[in-house]
Amino acid sequence: MSDKKVRVRFAPSPTGGLHLGGVRTVLFNYLFAKKHKGDFVLRIEDTDQTRYVDGAEQYILDCLKWCGITPDESPVIGGPYAPYRQSERKPAYRQYAEKLVAEGHAYYAFDTADELNEKRKEVPNFQYGLATRNSLQNSLNLPLHEVEKLLHDGTPHVIRIKMPEDETVSFNDMIRGHVSFETNLVDDKVLLKADGMPTYHLAVVVDDYLMKITHAFRGEEWLPSAPVHILLWEYLGWKADMPEWAHLPLILKPDGHGKLSKRDGARLGFPVYAMNWFDAKSDELTPGFRELGFLPEAFLNLLVMLGWNDGTDQEIFTLDELIEKFSIERISKAGAKFDFEKAKWYNAEWIKRTDAESLKLKVWEILKAKSVIVKDEAYLLKIIDVVKDRCVLLPDFYQQSAYFFQQPAEYDLNAVKPKWNDVKTDFFNAFIAVLSSPDTFDAAELEAKFKALAEEKGLKPGDVMLPFRIMLVGGKFGPHVFDIAKLLGESETIIRIEKAIEAFTA
Repeated sequence: MSDKKVRVRFAPSPTGGLHLGGVRTVLFNYLFAKKHKGDFVLRIEDTDQTRYVDGAEQYILDCLKWCGITPDESPVIGGPYAPYRQSERKPAYRQYAEKLVAEGHAYYAFDTADELNEKRKEVPNFQYGLATRNSLQNSLNLPLHEVEKLLHDGTPHVIRIKMPEDETVSFNDMIRGHVSFETNLVDDKVLLKADGMPTYHLAVVVDDYLMKITHAFRGEEWLPSAPVHILLWEYLGWKADMPEWAHLPLILKPDGHGKLSKRDGARLGFPVYAMNWFDAKSDELTPGFRELGFLPEAFLNLLVMLGWNDGTDQEIFTLDELIEKFSIERISKAGAKFDFEKAKWYNAEWIKRTDAESLKLKVWEILKAKSVIVKDEAYLLKIIDVVKDRCVLLPDFYQQSAYFFQQPAEYDLNAVKPKWNDVKTDFFNAFIAVLSSPDTFDAAELEAKFKALAEEKGLKPGDVMLPFRIMLVGGKFGPHVFDIAKLLGESETIIRIEKAIEAFTA
């Protein structure tokens, strides 16, 4: 690696929701930059105005904020290499495209969309390139005076790169090693569109040069475009400043066949976007990991493990640990299958590891949305500590803790009534008297007295343990039942037993 200060960029298009693969690209960029004391740049690639979606840029910013990843430079923060939106740099791109034309590395193409569509019908797998360019409407085969007239008259045109004949373009990918391409197999990509906007191919090279980007991480789907970009760096005279490349492996469908898509998530019942995305054009809401109940720490943790590991069995990492341990050498070339059950495991582990104070506001909002009133903050913190080990997603806190704040509205009677009898009614009436004694209301003491009373009444503790749980919470869930009773307190526990006895004997 060179002695230059490391500068990396995430450059999304504001065209819709942020796929988890995009967030993983953000994360790998960020980790690499911070590992090497460098800068992480957010650049908005909004040159395709036909696909631009209002609100998408803010959505991207919100996603990064939720993930806890703060760019060092961005359209909002600014920085020494502004502007950070490609559309604001529009006038600059043409000069580079025209330079390429003047030096014979690119050409004007005047073909209309209809003409190219006809060609595609005539020629199977039509490509605008070495085999076809000399039979099309471009400055390579039109007379110079005709080209000048077309330009003078403002005839719509694009500028295409002229791929060289019989050359091999090679580079070293930080993940894949030596990669080579035959130029005869690569088409003449459009560099500047008829509206004056650059395509990705020109813009990414110009922007990376002007912003002094040293390392470029992107998905492996962009690998076929690499020879075009490398030639542009060379033709523009910037080869010495070209960033090092790393083409990241794909995130695959759970069965391993193909790239994971939004449709796969809809079909299989899990999100593929970081946060909820509402498409105003289609009136469609695509769910996100945040709204499903994932912690951002868990989301980043599960993403980094899709294609990377530190060479040990460790699976749970904080962001600081990832920065310390991250290395390009540990990124796999192979695609990583997405496993939603494993993703939920990461979230459950992070909920367990997160202190109650950090979870407090999230849980309070979940309970409030379900009309559960929380008046005592200290009590809420105790409840979170008791139930968090049982929560996989944040909304699970409702089922696991609501009964601490309100009495069960209904009971799992099928689990109790078939085996209910007068002996059990007598047991719980006697246990109410035990609870009313002035002794310390301690969980262990309660359990001991509960079991002793069961034995005295000729019952096995298991015969009355489940009914007791259902009396307190309404169903077969929750932490240790005597911990529940302790938190509810003597008076509330007695009230719930009395109320349940009525329901069980009705």
